[in-house]
Amino acid sequence: MVIAIAALGSHRAPAAAPAALALSPCRLTHPSQLVSIEAQCGRLSVPEDPAVPGGRQLRLFVARIPAINEHGRPDPLFLLAGGPGLAATTFYTAVAPVFERVRRDRDIVLVDQRGTGASNALTCPGATDPDAPDSSAALVQQARACLAMLATHANVADYTTSLAVRDLDAVRAALGYQTINLYGGSYGSRVAQHYLRRYPDHTRTVILDGVVPAPLTLGASLAMDAQGALERIFARCVAAAPCHARFGDPGSTFAALRAGLQTHAVPLTVPDPFTGQPRKLTFDAADLAAVVRLSSYSTEQSALLPLVLDEAQAHANFTPLAGLMLQVTHSLDDLIAYGMHNSVVCSEDVADYGVRDLDREQLAKTYMGAAQLDALEAICAIWPRGPVDADFHQPLNSTRPVLLLSGSDDPVTPPNYAAQAARGLPNSLQVVVAGMSHGQITAPCAARLLSRFVELGSIHGLDADVTCLKQAVPVAFLTSYTGSPP
Repeated sequence: MVIAIAALGSHRAPAAAPAALALSPCRLTHPSQLVSIEAQCGRLSVPEDPAVPGGRQLRLFVARIPAINEHGRPDPLFLLAGGPGLAATTFYTAVAPVFERVRRDRDIVLVDQRGTGASNALTCPGATDPDAPDSSAALVQQARACLAMLATHANVADYTTSLAVRDLDAVRAALGYQTINLYGGSYGSRVAQHYLRRYPDHTRTVILDGVVPAPLTLGASLAMDAQGALERIFARCVAAAPCHARFGDPGSTFAALRAGLQTHAVPLTVPDPFTGQPRKLTFDAADLAAVVRLSSYSTEQSALLPLVLDEAQAHANFTPLAGLMLQVTHSLDDLIAYGMHNSVVCSEDVADYGVRDLDREQLAKTYMGAAQLDALEAICAIWPRGPVDADFHQPLNSTRPVLLLSGSDDPVTPPNYAAQAARGLPNSLQVVVAGMSHGQITAPCAARLLSRFVELGSIHGLDADVTCLKQAVPVAFLTSYTGSPP
C-alpha cells in the first residue's frame, strides 16, 4: 500500500535518485483533535546508535505536504520544532496556515525528531503535574522511574542533536532533495544551525525564530531572562492607559502576591479546564512562578496576567490563576516528550553550566530563583549523557542567507541571543518585533516575510515585509473577563 517517492512527484526528486523512502497518503492530526491535514507519510529506519549500525533501529516518522504547484521548486522547507521534545508533525498542525504561501511552490517536509512524536517518543507521564512534589529528591525519583520505563525500548543517551541532524540529512537524501530550506523555532533553531554547520552544501536558506546561539547552554540564565521579560510585560501594562488605570503597577501586585504565597500556600478546589471536574490544589509560590513563566511565552496569555494577578491579590480569588496554571501545564504534558528533553539538555547544556556562587546570588533575585536550575542539575546527575559533536558549542560561521526573528519580550530567547548568533552570519537579517514574546511566525505579516525570504533565497528585497512585521502589536491587556477595552 505504499507509493514510491518518484511516483508521488518526480519533479521534486531527480530521476537518478533512488526511491529510498516510500510514502503513502495519511492525515496529520493535532493532539487537540481539532486539526487534521492531508499528507504523505512514511518511515525511514536509521541506527539508534550510528556506531552500531547493526543494532537497534529507529523508524523515523516522515511526512511531506506536497507543493500545490506540480512544477514547483526542487528545494523543500524542512520544519524543525522546539522544546526540546515537541514533534515536528504536532508543531505543523498548530501553525500550518503560516506556511501555505511557501507551499504554493515548495514541499513542506516534517521529520519527527528521534525521541518525539511517532519517532519512538521518550515520554515521561505526568512530568509537569502541579500536584506532584517538586523537591530534588522527588524529581530524581520520577526521573529514575521514567528511565526504567524507557529502557524497554530506547537507549536514552542516543537522542541528542548531533545524532538528529544526521537523521535529517538521511531523510533529505532518501527523498532525493539536493538542497533544502530550514525553519527552526526555539530549540529547533539550534538543530537548524547545527545542520547548517554539518551540511552547508545541502542548505539553501535558514529561518531561525526564537534564536538559541550555538555557544549558549540553555537553562543557566533562564531565570534572569524570564525576569527581564516579565518586567517588560508589566511595563507595557503601566504604559497602556486602560491597563494602568485598572491595575496600577502589576509588578507591585505580583511582588506582594509572591511574598504572601512564600509564607502561606492557598488550598483550592477549582474546575479542571479540560474535564470540568473539581480538582483540589495547594497553590504556592512555585506554582505562581510556573504559571507566570509559561504564560509569558505567549502574548495572548501574557495579556491575562495583570487581571488574574489582581484577582488573586486584591480579591483573594485564586481560581483564575490556578485554572491558567492547569491549562498551560496540561498542554505541555500533551506536547513535550520530556525524556527526549532530558537527553538533550543533560548532554548539551547542564554538563557545561559551571554555575558559580555569584551566579546563584543573581538568580536568587529573580522570581524563579535557582529552583529550575537545581531541578535540572538533580535530574541530569542520573540521566545518561549522549554524544555531542566537539564543535557543537563553537560559534557558527556561514555565508548562507539566514533570517533571524525575535520578540522583544521573549522570556527564553531574547533578541540579544539572535544578535550573538548573527555575528558569525554575515549574510543574515535580524528582525525584532516590539512587545511580542516567544516565536514570531503567527504575528501579522510573518507568513509573507517567510515565504518571500524563501522565494528569493536572499535577505535583500524584504524591506516592505519587514516593515509590515515590525508594525505588529501584542494582544491588548484584558481589564475584565469580557475582554480588553475598546
